[in-house]
This record gives sequence, C-alpha cells and structure tokens, in this order.
Amino acid sequence: MDQRIADLVGLLDLEPLEVYLFRGESRDIGTPQVFGGQVLGQALTAASRTVIGRTVHSLHAYFLRRGDFNAPIVYQVDRSRDGQSFSNRRIVAIQHGEQIFNMTASFQVEQPGLEHQLRMPDVPPPEELSDSFRVDEDLLTRLPERVRLLLSTQRPFEFRAVTRRAQLQQSGQPPARQVWFRTAAPVPDDEALHRCLLAYVSDFHLLETATLPHGIAHLSGKAVVASIDHAMWFHRPLRVDDWLLYDVVSPSASGSRGFAHAKVFDRSGRLVASTAQEGLVRVT
Repeated sequence: MDQRIADLVGLLDLEPLEVYLFRGESRDIGTPQVFGGQVLGQALTAASRTVIGRTVHSLHAYFLRRGDFNAPIVYQVDRSRDGQSFSNRRIVAIQHGEQIFNMTASFQVEQPGLEHQLRMPDVPPPEELSDSFRVDEDLLTRLPERVRLLLSTQRPFEFRAVTRRAQLQQSGQPPARQVWFRTAAPVPDDEALHRCLLAYVSDFHLLETATLPHGIAHLSGKAVVASIDHAMWFHRPLRVDDWLLYDVVSPSASGSRGFAHAKVFDRSGRLVASTAQEGLVRVT
C-alpha cells in the first residue's frame, strides 16, 4: 500500500481500550487545531466497529472545543439502539478530560427501494485540471510557517478545482464551487473504510465556499474559520480512490457563521453522498 494511504488508514485504525471505548492518534497537518475531518473519520470508525452487517447512511456531529494535535483522542460509543433495519450510535470524543466533539450515526441493513437523484453538473473532467494545492515556490516562502506546512506536506488526497481561487488577493465570487478529489493511491476494498475516508475528506472546501463572495483569499490569513457542526448522508456505494466531484454551495453567511452544503458525485454521475456544515467565519 502507498505510504500516504497507509498512514491515513492507520490514523483511522483506532486502538480498542474497552468495550465501546477506543483511542485514536492525532496528526498535525498545518491547521491551527486538530483537522475536523480526522475527528469525523475516527468517530465514524469507532461507531462502525460496534455494528455488524449494517452500513452507515447518515451522521450528525458537533465540534465543541479545539482539538490538540499533540495528544490522542478517546472515543466513547453509546449503543443507543439496534432495530430490525437500523442501528443508532452516539459517539463522544474526549481529550484532556473534556468533550471536544459529539456525533450521532445511523446504520442500515442494505435494502432495495425507490431510486431518483439530481443530475451531476456539467464540468470539465479532472484530467483537464491542475492540482488545487500547487503554489509557486516564491509565494510559498512568503506564507506563514503553518500554511507552508499545510501546502508542502505530502497529502493522501488529490484535489482539482474546476475554478481555482486566488491565493493572496481575490475579488468577490459567487458562493459556489466544484472540486474533483480522490485518494493519491488505491484503498482496500472495504465499504466502511471508504465511507470513513469520505467523512475525513468532506471537511475540506465547505466553509471556504462561504468566504467567496467577500473577497477573502484562502491563504491571506484574513479570516478565522472553524467548523461548528457537520452532517453527512451516504446514498450509494462509493470509492474514494476514484475521482469524486464535490459540488459545494453556500446559501448564507450571517452572525459570524457561514453555511454550506454539497453533493458528491462519482465519475459516472451517481450521487453517492451529501454534506452540510455551519462554521465560525470571522474576518480579522
């Protein structure tokens, strides 16, 4: 397995401490606190370890405190209900003796039913687009150290935006964007793992979209952005090691909060997941 993917899968591979109690390591990727996607992915992994024969179809989470990437996180899972078709789990993430995050996840036995979906937007394929994280070397040297770490660290995911954002200066743009993404190498055939990895990567790009109409370039350091809550719905089987399109829209920003929701399509146009997030957005 590619080392970048092995490291990411290892990050989600929690240590069992007791029945319904797990511990996960933290990783510094250059963000001011533990990356929210890490906590989402680990919490979903913890919940999935307590469910047999059912796949997650939705999750609803709240970020309560900034996570410390220098310390592990303990995940406590409450087995709320196991019905004939659905199982519900509540997960609490604890660090330094305090709750930093909680989440409810629902799992379902695979069942047939009605089928319909919205169409995928007509956008260029990823092969025609460039790496969204590529930054000119002269610009990289002028950025703060933590931003340089975020941009220069080898990433387990590739991102290719349909419309690239300005890095330091930007005028107002419509609050919408489309970004292709996939893991940098193949991932084992495990649907639960692919959904946990999608939860991890879904924390990218959502709140950024809420800043687009306000002319705030994403590397300018002029805004404080942090997740408050995050929700996901998994509609169909998916693979994160093949290109997926993140179609993101921010309908509103108000009260120092930005809101965004997104649809996730695979290469064939199947709608595989949806997400929504509200977060703190303060201009400094």
